[in-house]
Amino acid sequence: MDIVLVILGLVLMIAGIVGSFIPIIPGPPLSWIGLLILHITKAVQYSTTFLVVTFVIAIGIAILDYFIPAMGTKRFGGSRAGAIGTTIGLIIGLITMGPLGLIAGPFGGALVGELVFNQTDSQAAFKAATGSFIGFLASTFIKLVVATIFLGLFIYKVFAEAGALF
Repeated sequence: MDIVLVILGLVLMIAGIVGSFIPIIPGPPLSWIGLLILHITKAVQYSTTFLVVTFVIAIGIAILDYFIPAMGTKRFGGSRAGAIGTTIGLIIGLITMGPLGLIAGPFGGALVGELVFNQTDSQAAFKAATGSFIGFLASTFIKLVVATIFLGLFIYKVFAEAGALF
């Protein structure tokens, strides 16, 4: 049973890293659930303090994920339409352009959102799209760092307790 839990935990860890890039998937919280599932095994036990601290970090990052792109957009003069365009652009970019869509999609979506819904001039829309894109990159980077650290903690524990697990 422990092997099944380790595999399930690893799948959640990988989903957490993928979720760092895709806004629909909550990256760090999924990674935290992977840590929790590893804790459920008979061989690996995390302390309550560790689980609480990592949970607070995962939820804190998930909450910040809603504010960081908006802060970047507002800082550069953008609007809610630019922030929403960033998310829509990311999804369309991923579907149509694959990994390149991670960069082009959010920027293009923010630009279109600003131009269409706010009817601003192209220079102001470009500036707002840049802010929205920077906010998206900052948010993605923070989520990726946390999910990667959680994965590192997961792998470390699995190898440290490999004799008892397998």
